[in-house]
Amino acid sequence: MNSQELLNIVEEFGSPVYVYDAAKIEYQYQRLTKVFSKVEQFKVHYAVKALSNISILKVLKQLGSGLDTVSIEEVQLGLHAGFEPKEIMYTPNGVSLEEIEAVAALGVQINIDNLSILEQFGTKHPKTPVCVRINPHVMAGGNANISVGHIDSKFGISIHQLPHLLRIIENTKMHINGIHMHTGSDILDVDVFLYAAEILFETAKHFSELEFIDFGSGFKVPYKKDDIETNVEEFGKKLTKRFLAFEKEYGRPLTLAFEPGKFLVSEAGFFLAKVNVVKQTTSTVFAGIDSGFNHLIRPMLYGSQHHIENISNPKGKERFYSVVGYICETDTFASNRRITEITEGDILCFRNAGAYCFSMSSNYNSRVRPAEVLWYNGKAHLIRQRETLKDILKNQIEITL
Repeated sequence: MNSQELLNIVEEFGSPVYVYDAAKIEYQYQRLTKVFSKVEQFKVHYAVKALSNISILKVLKQLGSGLDTVSIEEVQLGLHAGFEPKEIMYTPNGVSLEEIEAVAALGVQINIDNLSILEQFGTKHPKTPVCVRINPHVMAGGNANISVGHIDSKFGISIHQLPHLLRIIENTKMHINGIHMHTGSDILDVDVFLYAAEILFETAKHFSELEFIDFGSGFKVPYKKDDIETNVEEFGKKLTKRFLAFEKEYGRPLTLAFEPGKFLVSEAGFFLAKVNVVKQTTSTVFAGIDSGFNHLIRPMLYGSQHHIENISNPKGKERFYSVVGYICETDTFASNRRITEITEGDILCFRNAGAYCFSMSSNYNSRVRPAEVLWYNGKAHLIRQRETLKDILKNQIEITL
């Protein structure tokens, strides 16, 4: 998408606004499936938590994707979007047995990540196929908050608990049809991931009726100029070779699955906001926008750097700005960032706003959430209306005092 198309969207739908380019989502999906083209049974399960708008789910369904879900509500969204239950993987963490049973009743693939629930579920429902999530204790991820494979992680069943896991399966006679791992987001070293994969292959040998091996995801995407990213082509080539060898060793066909979220939608997203005020202090020039961490919290929560450009003045002289929001506490998107000269009323574009931006937004400070727009086949489609005060009041109950 070009700057003028984005400015036209602001003109039509107002600011701030989230915009998603369907063509980029398709490009990323095809890129991933291409590198695993030699695997006969390859499946992508899109991680719904990254961006859960129904229209985005429909775009991915059209491409052939399944879904990776972490809550019963995400499962229900997937079913509403037209996915078959068998196309949906459910990998919760710390939820009740009752929720897991409710999802299983919908026919969705269950993935259990702790021994307690596994034993309880297996005792009551031994014939229901279950996948188990293993923690290989291999660290991946560029930030501690998104690295989930370490030894103190709450995610997954420790590889060191494998004897206990096998004992539960033997005692309950439950059916294990898949094995899964997730080391964390922002994979920086392909060989580290492949080392974790070897642990999963060794673990898989203990299960005789597997139908699939799920390697999670965590592919890193570039967030700024010359940023590093996961070399998916190298990764695909190496893992394909190893997977095909293991499949032959295992003695039956297996599906190789991944659960990309950020990889598919991050670069497809743009967040557009208007500059309310340019404020000069003794040492800093602030560009204050009509948004805050209620709409894009990743820079504050993860320290992530979203590239920011002034699409109202793309060829202007560059100056240094700190871009800040309107929230009543520290609310800084960028400090001392080089951006083309900004004047009040300009539109700033935040790149990589497709993943974990709207999905992590809130009504903090009683601010409404922005509209979402999908750019599809050269046309802007409104896929979520901007909230109003009525939405904030909708579920509140006034009492008589």
